[in-house]
Amino acid sequence: MRLKADMKILIVDDFPVMRKLVRAALKEIGLINTVQAKSGLDAIVRLEEGGVELVISDWNMPELDGLELLKWIRSSGRFKHLPFLMVTARGQRENVIKAIQTGVNNYIIKPFTAQDLEAKIAQVFAELAQESSPPADQA
Repeated sequence: MRLKADMKILIVDDFPVMRKLVRAALKEIGLINTVQAKSGLDAIVRLEEGGVELVISDWNMPELDGLELLKWIRSSGRFKHLPFLMVTARGQRENVIKAIQTGVNNYIIKPFTAQDLEAKIAQVFAELAQESSPPADQA
């Protein structure tokens, strides 16, 4: 699946170097329209500004962590269907399960490559497209 080059992506991480690495990986795969947030609370402000089509968030952050941000998004009328990719060092099975139960669209464990990120993002949008298209017998 080909990703939209101008898709607006919100990168959420409290560590500036990690935000820069995610941004660089996105740029490497042709996705250059990014905004950044240093916490879940900051991310909500960015979301309210509008236009975000994908959230890529760390889990561990002060103020409002990635899982709490995901819960807020899923409970929001305006943003509940927004694709959400968790990028975190939390690779334990129970963390992955908790994120899935909360409504994460995909999960990537640090460290990762630009190709890993591209594959996960493509998978998210392919699954969303499949969910939104009618069954073959109804098309």
